[in-house]
Amino acid sequence: MRIEKIKYLILISAFFLNADFSYAQNLDFENVWNAFDSDNNNKILETLQAIDTINSSDQDIGTWYFYYADYQLRIDNQHIAYDYALKSKQKFNEANLKNDVKDCNLLILDILNHQNDIKVSKDDIVEELYKYAQKENDSTLYRSIYRIKAVEFLDKKDAKNSILYFNKVIEVDKHLNDTLQVALTYMNIGTVYAYALKNADSALIYTKKAIPVLKKNKDFKNLAHNYNNQAYHYELKKNYLKAIEYYKKADSIPLKKNIAKTKVIFYENMADTYEKAKDYKNAAIYLKKFINLKDSIGDEFQNIAINETNSKYNTKTISADLSKLQTLYTLVDTERENEKKRKNSQLIISLIVLALVIISAYLIQKNTRKKQLLAEQAKDLEAQKVSTLLKEQELSSIDAMIEGQEKERKRIAEDLHDDLGALMATVKLHFENIETAQNEDAVTKTSSLLDEAYDKIRTIAHAKNAGVIANQGLLVAVTNMSAKISSANKMNIEVISFGLEERLENSLELSLFRMIQELIANIIKHSEATNATIQLTQHEKNLNIIVEDNGKGFDPSNNKSSGIGLETIKKRVEHLNGKLSIDSTLGKGTTILVDVPLL
Repeated sequence: MRIEKIKYLILISAFFLNADFSYAQNLDFENVWNAFDSDNNNKILETLQAIDTINSSDQDIGTWYFYYADYQLRIDNQHIAYDYALKSKQKFNEANLKNDVKDCNLLILDILNHQNDIKVSKDDIVEELYKYAQKENDSTLYRSIYRIKAVEFLDKKDAKNSILYFNKVIEVDKHLNDTLQVALTYMNIGTVYAYALKNADSALIYTKKAIPVLKKNKDFKNLAHNYNNQAYHYELKKNYLKAIEYYKKADSIPLKKNIAKTKVIFYENMADTYEKAKDYKNAAIYLKKFINLKDSIGDEFQNIAINETNSKYNTKTISADLSKLQTLYTLVDTERENEKKRKNSQLIISLIVLALVIISAYLIQKNTRKKQLLAEQAKDLEAQKVSTLLKEQELSSIDAMIEGQEKERKRIAEDLHDDLGALMATVKLHFENIETAQNEDAVTKTSSLLDEAYDKIRTIAHAKNAGVIANQGLLVAVTNMSAKISSANKMNIEVISFGLEERLENSLELSLFRMIQELIANIIKHSEATNATIQLTQHEKNLNIIVEDNGKGFDPSNNKSSGIGLETIKKRVEHLNGKLSIDSTLGKGTTILVDVPLL
């Protein structure tokens, strides 16, 4: 069960305090202490083998047993460690060294907590420690007991009481000015939030609190455990890529103690997370690593040995008969071999199932890809339809413009012939009248007629410069285009105008219309938007155009994202001495602003 592994990774280091045997000893264990400080397992074994315990006191023999048990724990031989820890406790009891018995009890708890599914009860040891703490008023021992209580409540998913006891641990840690233990307890509280409350965010907050202290103390073992726990919290948030990143961080840290026991947890966690992320290839790789390493550890073999050893000591039939112990190991080896065969069969079945899953995933992916291609083809067809509609709209506008220009020319010709022609004929008659008669009224009337002719010419000139797009103007043309596109029910376009009351110069209106048309075409083809807005605002000396959409956006700094259409629009704006700005964020739509001077 995943949470049991998580507890193992953050609680073990906090149970066991380094033993400090304060009574006089005949043997010199200074080299052993130095070897333990160096974390060099080979050196530890050499120094222990160099000590001759023959004819030594119970205290010295008990001390040697204790350090040998700790060494076996470091190299993941928990069954041997448990055997020697009990031997050490017995020697210290015979010598009436209660403080050393306390250290043995803490070491035994440390060993038992390294095992999964162990049946040996810890209650008697905890009770024994509690009585000793009361007698000696030992605050560090109370801390360990509080931690044990907190874990018991965590097993019951009683988050409130678990956090209560962990906070008691922190009180003691702060009183002892032990910042490292405070950091480890924060990790424990993070586990409560993850396991009992399923609150990954709070779990991450408490777990990350420990990081600076662990790095400062160079506690790489617990730093690896911390990264493992953070990975599990991200897994709760279904952020599998982040979880894998932190599992790899944990796996990359070199360990000097309990390497196999720790790595087997990392590998199983990574295999499980890769599977959830649907990366079946890497899931198979780490599953194989997990199975191979777990077989090498042999938890069940060690549990059997520990249970046998515990039964032997509880019935007070302790014997140094190595032949019996060897017989036990032989039987256990047979059981272990059978178990290994069973696991190998399970591995073969698992690999077959995994192969079927991979094949199924490949077929599903292939089918999904085919559906995507069909969807893309349908999208391209839709884009072509829209493009055709826009081109038809543009052609209609141009045809309408040409037709309007022809009508305008015809009207100007009629005005010139009917109105201005008649007026100029009258002016001619008055000039002839001036030549034949000295008439002051004739001069005045002729001057008035010339003024009237000038006014008519100005009127015709203003009418000519009114411009035409669809014979009605830019705003109407843009509105008609938007209505036609919206009628397809693919995208809704809203047109908003401010101050656009008078017509613009004809070529300017046509250029602006084509620019807006190209912007809308880009939205339809690329943005996947459902809504767009075209805003036209005329100020005294310039026209402001804003085109917005709620589509997927793009990166304006990426030249490949701009496309030919947008480059064409930029050139149109430059030709009109205008300015263009683009504001777009991936996933949040696009806003394009165009400012064009009118004078």
